[in-house]
Amino acid sequence: MSNIARLLTTAILIGVAALAGPTAAQESGLPRVVVQTSVGSFEVELYPDRAPASVANFLSLVDEGFYDGLIFHRVIANFVVQTGGYDADMGYREPPRTVVNESANGLKNQRGYLAMARLNDPDSADAQFYINVRDNTHLDGKPGSPGYTVFGKVISGWEIVVEIELSDTVVRAGMVGVPEVPIVIRRATRG
Repeated sequence: MSNIARLLTTAILIGVAALAGPTAAQESGLPRVVVQTSVGSFEVELYPDRAPASVANFLSLVDEGFYDGLIFHRVIANFVVQTGGYDADMGYREPPRTVVNESANGLKNQRGYLAMARLNDPDSADAQFYINVRDNTHLDGKPGSPGYTVFGKVISGWEIVVEIELSDTVVRAGMVGVPEVPIVIRRATRG
């Protein structure tokens, strides 16, 4: 196919998409956040009906600019990419609050879904979150054993998440899986 034919085909597809109207995410009325990183942007849709405390906390942190300037500090291929705690110098940014565990909300740690990172205490989630880059059922809650609260899903820009996942990593400041070239959140804003 010639370059002109490719351009015309692309233009037609864009036109058809524009005529189709709003995306399902836009029609859903669910809150969305655009995460602009040093390698590109991705957009997430949040589920306040399933994880109200986690979503409210996340949106508050977005509105406060908390995530701006932080890096993806835990990148493990075929598992998760995690952010929300450290800047490019591995300085820890103290979160303003913790949030109750909401892992019994029916959402699962499946590929593309966001969840709150936490310590051993189920109610210790604060600002750090991860994106599952594969299905991680072992992170889901089980009867009598809370899991990790899933609260959103990547709805566009998945290729950026994959680029983050496949970045070269090193051990830095005693932490494994830190991208060799920092992947910085330039800005997180409501979509």
